[in-house]
Amino acid sequence: MADAFIIDAVRTPRGIGKQGKGGLSHLHPQHLGATVLKALVDRNGFETSDVDDIVWGTSSQVSEQSGDLGRMAALDAGYDVKASGVTLDRFCGSGITATTLAGHGIMAGMEDLSIGGGTEMMSLPKKGLLPMGANNLHLRDLHPQPHQGVCADAIATLEGIPRTALDAHAAESQARAARAIAEGRFDKSLITVYNHDGTVALDREEFPRPGTTAESLAALKPSFPAVADYRHEDNPTFRELMAQKFPDLEIEHMHHAGNSSGVVDGAAAILMASADYAKAHGLKPRARIVATANMGDDPTLMLNAPVPAALKVLARAGLTVDDIDIFEINEAFAVVSEKFQRDLNLDRDKVNVNGGAMALGHPIGATGAILIGTALDELERSDGQFGLITMCAGGGMAPAIIIERV
Repeated sequence: MADAFIIDAVRTPRGIGKQGKGGLSHLHPQHLGATVLKALVDRNGFETSDVDDIVWGTSSQVSEQSGDLGRMAALDAGYDVKASGVTLDRFCGSGITATTLAGHGIMAGMEDLSIGGGTEMMSLPKKGLLPMGANNLHLRDLHPQPHQGVCADAIATLEGIPRTALDAHAAESQARAARAIAEGRFDKSLITVYNHDGTVALDREEFPRPGTTAESLAALKPSFPAVADYRHEDNPTFRELMAQKFPDLEIEHMHHAGNSSGVVDGAAAILMASADYAKAHGLKPRARIVATANMGDDPTLMLNAPVPAALKVLARAGLTVDDIDIFEINEAFAVVSEKFQRDLNLDRDKVNVNGGAMALGHPIGATGAILIGTALDELERSDGQFGLITMCAGGGMAPAIIIERV
């Protein structure tokens, strides 16, 4: 199997995902994708006609985000028409999956130059609170799938993780993000987004709330009691869906806006090449893909697949938890990353060292690619070797990838 080398990683800042309020919300999603794709060319000087494929992650493929965003963004970026593109949806895991599939083409010897990445503009109009499988009664009976916030509260209740621990975790995420921004730890990958007239749309992270404390978070009301009892037409409520699998569970609602991932807009891209192509064209590899894995878990609790996914990718790589220098586990909700660290007995100084989605936001289809770039930058800054990146995804799934700095 050939090596897939990561040449570069770029991303936009994350803008607040509210129409008319966020710094990116007035732009077209294809423009965000084009921004990161163009930045890869500007920074690395490759011929876009050499790109074998662009694999893009976008979870909500409706409205302006429909119609193969990856291909449209490449055309918008001025790429040669020979550079094809495809867009996929693995919910929150889309960005990792897009990057791994782009890398797989190189590892299989079928491609020499590929790009993985993603875009999500959460400021676009929402589809509403529809349960997964809402109109598929057979699937709903087999696998009731509640709202993810309700799942997060259910997991915290089942695991006996108190709200104080979740709020402390969220406050630490904000503190780490603030330190990373102040020390310029994101500067290598972060690129400015410009409007079509050349003015700056956004050049900084817009979501973080530095100075957040566990005490200030403790004053926030839980976000999901009303969501749990929301009923759409004749469908069961999310609480009733959970009760189909866990009839004796009394959910303690602990998650709120401060200890859940932020609603933001953003895009990211990862440039990868084969060893022969990189050498022939003067591209310097920064890392290589060591192993990738996907794992499914209980769709009703939905958020518990990252731990088995991490164990699967570690086994595939022939590594142990102790071999990993940097972990990036998406902070979809505080319980996801808190449980991940507890279950694997991780050194917390190796996990999300520059903060996570509770502080910085989670642009669904782009986040995985963002986290891969964040892990790579941190491996270089801290002289580490291996990074493991994973995240929960809708339907009870998790993709995972291990990269090695070179």
